Parts: sequence; structure tokens; C-alpha cells
Amino acid sequence: MTWVGVVIALVGALGYALGAALQQFEAVSEGATLALVRRPRWWIGGVIGFAGASLHAVALSVAPLVVVQPVSVATLVFAVPLAATLHGRRPRRAEIAGSIAVAVGLLGLMLLVPAHNVTPVLSDAHALELIGCVALVVAVVFTVARRLKGPAKALLMAVGAGAVTATVSTFVRVVGGGLQGDLGHLLHWFTLAIPVLLVCAVVLLQKSYAVGYFGIAYAGVQVVDPITSVTAGAVLLGESLPTEMSKAIPALLAAGLLIAGTITLGRLTPDHSKPVAAPAEPDRVGDPVVASEAA
Repeated sequence: MTWVGVVIALVGALGYALGAALQQFEAVSEGATLALVRRPRWWIGGVIGFAGASLHAVALSVAPLVVVQPVSVATLVFAVPLAATLHGRRPRRAEIAGSIAVAVGLLGLMLLVPAHNVTPVLSDAHALELIGCVALVVAVVFTVARRLKGPAKALLMAVGAGAVTATVSTFVRVVGGGLQGDLGHLLHWFTLAIPVLLVCAVVLLQKSYAVGYFGIAYAGVQVVDPITSVTAGAVLLGESLPTEMSKAIPALLAAGLLIAGTITLGRLTPDHSKPVAAPAEPDRVGDPVVASEAA
């Protein structure tokens, strides 16, 4: 069932990438405001992204968190070209190189994680601690981001959004993986927490997209989400992590690729879908040149 979950997660991740590219285009145009709800393309992106997230939830119900989460990062190499196409340009070489580096680096790190499917169990106390920690992270990064501009601002906002999406994935894994054929397990506050957290994640994602640096924003979410999820899976759900020293060097190389790709994406110029206003025509009344021509 693990490979079935991986295939489902890959299809869902591709849908999520397309939805994210569509919503980013509109967020750059309108800003992360309520005006987005009047944009049909933003809703189309939301529907496609929701379908991808639903498939991701199905994958989490049949495969371990530490296996499913890393799959989504592979779509970074598709999401960035999609966003570039929507903005009417070809993908930059640096975008493609940075996206591949981030994807390969993170996949390399995640492949070092052993896959052992265990029934996820999360206590109420640990669940509240997780939500509290993530809320603190979001508060800190968004407070700092308000004072920044450019890729640093987009990256910090993406860190907060990625932490919340990881929390959603963790709760989905606990609810879906713990059903064991008994739908009565859905009658728990974890089930109600999922849509609330999901709405928060969507809002934070739109704010990070609106800055205009889709590559760094999407990469930031794709890095923070699986790393946070894997950590939660290992610390809270009892899913195993590698401890062999022989995996240290590959892990360092993968981390180096990840960091280099993130820096490359962060140095790119932003996308702007709004046309730049042309300079106003000077007031011709009283213009000495016009007066002399009239004379």
C-alpha cells in the first residue's frame, strides 16, 4: 500500500502545483485581499489545488507521513515553469536550476528516511503543543516579514505557511491513518481542526504568493512542509528516522543542494502581472514650447 500512496500523492502534488501557479498569478495582480474572491481564475486554481490536497489526504491514509510528504517537493520543477508561462514569459535558467536543486536536495534528504508504516496515535496534549508551536512560528515570521521586502519577505511568509500546511498533513495522517475501518474515529476534534488549519494555510499562502517571488515562496513551503511533517511524524507519531552514520555524507550533500537552490531562487526578480502605469502627460497649458509654436 505504500507505493499506492506514493502514486496518489504524486498525482495530487501535480494538481496542487497547477492550482498554486494559478492562484499566485491572481495574488500578484490583486494582492492578498478579498478582491481575489471575484477572480474566476483564483477559484479555478483553488478547486484544482483542493483536488490535489484531497488526493494527498488519501495518500496519507494509506502510507506513512515520512514517505508521502517528500513526494510533493518533486512538483517544484513543474510549478515554477507553469507560473512563468502564466506571466507570459519563458522560465529563466536560474529558476529551473534552482527548482531542480531544491527538489533533488530535499528528495535526497527524505529518501534517507526509512519507510515503516505504523498506526499513527496523537494525544490531545501533544496536538495542542503542536498547534501552539506552529502558531508561535507564524507570529514571529510574519512580524519580522512586515519589516522586510523582496525575496526575504516571501521566504519568511512561506515558512509560516509551510508550518501550517505541515500541521494540516499531520492531523490528516492521524485521522485518516487511525480510522482502521471505523468511521466513528472521525468524531474527534482533530477532524474539526483540519478545515480550520487549512483555511489559515490558504490565507498565509496567498500572502506569500502576493509578494511576487513565486519560486522562493513555493520552494519555501515545499521545504518547510515536509521537514516539519517528518519531524512531527518522528517525534509525535513514532515514525522512524535514520540513525546510521553512513548516511551523514549523503545528507550533507543533499542539504547543500537544497540551500544552493533556495539561494538561487531567492535572487530572482519578482513577477508583476499588473501593467506599469505610463507616465502622465505634462500639462501643455502654459508650456513655453507650445506658446512659441502658437506664436
